[in-house]
Amino acid sequence: MADDEKGSSTVSETPPDEKYTMKQHWKCLAACTLMSLCPFQYGLDFGLIGGLQAMIGFLRVFGYEDINVPGGWNLSTERQQLISSLMTLGAFLSSAMAGPIACVMSRRMTVWTASLLCIVSNVVMMATTNIAGLYAGRLLLGIANGMFMTFSQLYIQECSPARYRGLMISSFQVWTSVGTLVGTVVDNFTAKIDGKDAYLIPLGLIYIVPVFISLGLPFVPESPRWLAQHGKLNRARKALRWLRPGTESEIEQEVRDIQAALETEMSREKSVAVWDMFRNAVDRRRTMLATCALTVQGASGAMYMIAYGTYFFQMAGIGDAFENACILISVGVVAILINSALVTHFGRRRVFLVSGLTLCGIAQLLTAVIYHVNPGAKSTGQAIVGLSVVYILGYNGMVATYAWISGGELPSQRLRSYTFGFATAIGFFAAWLTTFTAPYFINPESLNWGPKYGYIWTPSCFISALWVYFFLPEVKDRTLEEIDEMFEARLPARKFRKYVCVGHAGGAAGLACGSDEKESADVVHEEVARI
Repeated sequence: MADDEKGSSTVSETPPDEKYTMKQHWKCLAACTLMSLCPFQYGLDFGLIGGLQAMIGFLRVFGYEDINVPGGWNLSTERQQLISSLMTLGAFLSSAMAGPIACVMSRRMTVWTASLLCIVSNVVMMATTNIAGLYAGRLLLGIANGMFMTFSQLYIQECSPARYRGLMISSFQVWTSVGTLVGTVVDNFTAKIDGKDAYLIPLGLIYIVPVFISLGLPFVPESPRWLAQHGKLNRARKALRWLRPGTESEIEQEVRDIQAALETEMSREKSVAVWDMFRNAVDRRRTMLATCALTVQGASGAMYMIAYGTYFFQMAGIGDAFENACILISVGVVAILINSALVTHFGRRRVFLVSGLTLCGIAQLLTAVIYHVNPGAKSTGQAIVGLSVVYILGYNGMVATYAWISGGELPSQRLRSYTFGFATAIGFFAAWLTTFTAPYFINPESLNWGPKYGYIWTPSCFISALWVYFFLPEVKDRTLEEIDEMFEARLPARKFRKYVCVGHAGGAAGLACGSDEKESADVVHEEVARI
């Protein structure tokens, strides 16, 4: 790297993350908040499309009349599959290309491109009355959403101080839930309109966030880690000076840590390619952990509830479908907000396991059993709505947030774009599989299982919880460079939480990481040397 400035490592008694308050990090948090708006559009789309499939104005254009179902109109299983799943398929395609895209486009440029593509896709969806045109718009929107979700996450992971990384990723999930809530509430009001305006008004909301993000991007810096990886050390320093409240020596120390981590990784592999994610045991492990962590979202069965929630309530004959969907999503937003206040204090694995996946599995099982025993009764409907609320508390409050956090912070610095893109793509593929197959189970035209669909997802939730317990490491409050060190030491998952970092940052910075229950530095040095 041509513009590198060498220097000896400097150590401060108090790590910068603990030395400066949230208020002093305001510029970094503002930049990350702007990027965290990207999932608002993703959530908005899920909220809107779930309601459109139960909306008479939409079904008169793209569905068919059926007096045997509530509302008198239905959507064929095939169209329902494609309308919901093509967006997720598009997200899978763009996420899978994240590595090659990151080689030529920066984080900010990719998000700006996604904003433009989002606007174009929405023009297509609003202008067409042909199902093929709607399919095309959904696929393009999915490509934009995949870029939004992948590259905004990468930006936040790479720019946030370790202490606030969990908070910023939880705000990412807040915007997803708020977007879904806004879409659901708007659907609730426009569903009563007789005509195409019933669905055109909600679709018009999709323009707002991409325009706002595009206007804000010129005012925030590029990811310093992306700049450093591409040999632009001077620009990386400048970006860090904007993002960090620290002294010049602290900025230089962070630049050296970033560069040292990159040089360590590049000394092992001179080039970066797709197959490098699986070439050696360390990168292979990090790829599989990130991928499984993100796929846990799909394994919880949440996608059918998010994508088909309103339709699910309507076909099951459970009260007012739109109002129930609004209640459900509102609870999810509250759960995310509570989680945002807790995320910086509790580890990922414990919350992931105890309060998230297990709760989701129990709620799915009880929903299926109650409906199986007494379908159609008013008390059954009330119980299912209540269990759906419990499920959303578990998913939104715990599973989704910690899945994104783990998926983004576990990849290596050199391969972060490739690994996170691959992990996100597999996560979207799992979501696509769910949204594509769910209509076979819940649509009256097919199996018509309704709430009994929960039988499918109960074992999936419990198996995922077991995987988290045995394999997912705890990296709360660690810098990305410290995470690199721990993986290079080949620690088992159970030892991550107490490990004392002795690598790039060294000294007090190393002693500050981890929990209060530390192993001695001498023991750690001996373990690293032995490995």
